[in-house]
Amino acid sequence: MGAVIVVRKTVGGALRGGHPWVFRDSVVKVRGTLQAGDPVAVEDDAFVGMAIADPGSPIVARMWTHDKRVPDGKLFEERLRRAMALRKRTFEGGETTAMRLLHGEGDRTPGIVIDRYEHVAVVRTDGDAAESALPGFLPAMIKVLGEHGITTIIKKQEGAVVSLDGEAAPPRIRIREHGIPFWVDLAKGQKTGAFLDQRENRRRVRGLASGRRVLNLFSYAGGFSLFAAVGGATHVTSVDIASGGHATAQESFRLAGVDPQAHSFATADAFEFLKSAAQQKKTWDLVISDPPSFAPNEKSRVRALTAYRKLHRAAAEVLSPSGIFCASSCSSHVSAEAFLETLDDETLGRSDLRLQEFFGPPADHPTLPTFPEGRYLKFAVLA
Repeated sequence: MGAVIVVRKTVGGALRGGHPWVFRDSVVKVRGTLQAGDPVAVEDDAFVGMAIADPGSPIVARMWTHDKRVPDGKLFEERLRRAMALRKRTFEGGETTAMRLLHGEGDRTPGIVIDRYEHVAVVRTDGDAAESALPGFLPAMIKVLGEHGITTIIKKQEGAVVSLDGEAAPPRIRIREHGIPFWVDLAKGQKTGAFLDQRENRRRVRGLASGRRVLNLFSYAGGFSLFAAVGGATHVTSVDIASGGHATAQESFRLAGVDPQAHSFATADAFEFLKSAAQQKKTWDLVISDPPSFAPNEKSRVRALTAYRKLHRAAAEVLSPSGIFCASSCSSHVSAEAFLETLDDETLGRSDLRLQEFFGPPADHPTLPTFPEGRYLKFAVLA
């Protein structure tokens, strides 16, 4: 018999309810030896389910089943097919050619993410467990993805690109979101190449931008900027500390038939830019703030909330009296309630804004009801 992890009874209840993580501090004892990537049984005073072990991580195991099925290639293929069927229904029509095909814990394949960019699939693993288990899942992955027209599979891990199957991947690729074309840098782009989780929010910005002057903070490769321009913004100012993102954004503007010279691209720290803009009494009608994660871990949560308050106050100071403020957070350690508290009247220094809409992750980034950590993305629209 393989190794067994015994957890506290209260934790066993949470795991039976669907939470996928077994934290080290919840473990009462271990019978046998844990090896990264190996199947492991989880118990409290009775059997809970099967997981994959990750003994070197604070998350010592990730749950796969509530029965005695072993996480293997056959089970992975079943989960991947189910996930692909859901995406097929979501993205019928071909207007969008980049999406998340497999969302780790949300699709009950903990630690394994697959994003699609046209014919290329990009795989990412989270933790030694998923990395060690991946070779056993790869044949099923190649088989299922190939049936859906994917001819290249690569893996991105810590900035490196590794070929897993098929043709060599191009360094960048042209994709479409809701019919709008733009470039994605597969070789150097963050995450798997683009922030696909903001797709629906980019569409929302397109619908808000007509006739408005738009400021896009932390613009990266200019997704929000492009959608605002296509949506009829009179002028878009993109701000990012990395000039390389602006180059990609401008190429995407041209690809979509938008003249980048009719808009502005500022290479600057967002906080410094906002401070200078306020001193010059500049304002915009639509301000978008989508910073990188301010809270990479629980210890940084308080500091992150302080940073959000500072950023949101500075953004509100350059928002016109009748303006719209779109504020986003990708920090899983900051809850929706805590994030909204950084957008209250006192923080913003004005009382003319109200929360119009509030969004979480899109359909191709599903979450489990008992797994709040999976609902990391927050997008607030205030007007």
